[in-house]
Amino acid sequence: MLPGTIPIFPLPNVVLFPNVFLPLHIFEPRYRAMVADALEGDRIIGMVLLQPGYEANYDGRPPVFSVGCAGVITHAEALGDGRYDIVLRGLERFRITGEDHVKAYRLAHIDALSEDVPSDDRSELRRHRHRLEALLAAALERTGAEPRFPPAVADEDLVNALAQYIEFDPLERQALLEQHGVLARCRALIDLLEMKTLSRRSAWNGKSVH
Repeated sequence: MLPGTIPIFPLPNVVLFPNVFLPLHIFEPRYRAMVADALEGDRIIGMVLLQPGYEANYDGRPPVFSVGCAGVITHAEALGDGRYDIVLRGLERFRITGEDHVKAYRLAHIDALSEDVPSDDRSELRRHRHRLEALLAAALERTGAEPRFPPAVADEDLVNALAQYIEFDPLERQALLEQHGVLARCRALIDLLEMKTLSRRSAWNGKSVH
């Protein structure tokens, strides 16, 4: 259960998903203070994506996407000059409803967004997992790598890990995060992978050989 107010860490290219690990290097003074406060408290930080055009006001409070993912600090190393290396584990999605300006860093009022998978969706999610694994196996085989998918990983954890670790544009990742539930995210992930596969094939077929 997330608290109603959490610190948020806005970045231009990072999206966190539930139950996925994210290493971060913290060097800005305001976010060093955020980490120090989090370590003294519940260790929770919310990751949010900056909206395009943030550069004009990066040092202030530029607009962010309203849906993010909270994470708990599982590892923290304080460096000699005040910086931190930390690892977050994604906990739960949230929606920002407002902000509090009492700190140098950003504090958001949030509503948690549950991702419990209904029992009726379990079998369909498993079928989509097989399709997802087939797409990834085909892509890996083209690179000469051997595809391996740990069967012990829960369906929803695999979907979220792939959404975070596959090389997508940050806005594509944000769209995946905003899907209403894991099953919808899995479908969107498959659609995105199929679209990219078709694009690569079209680009290859369109090349001329001299």
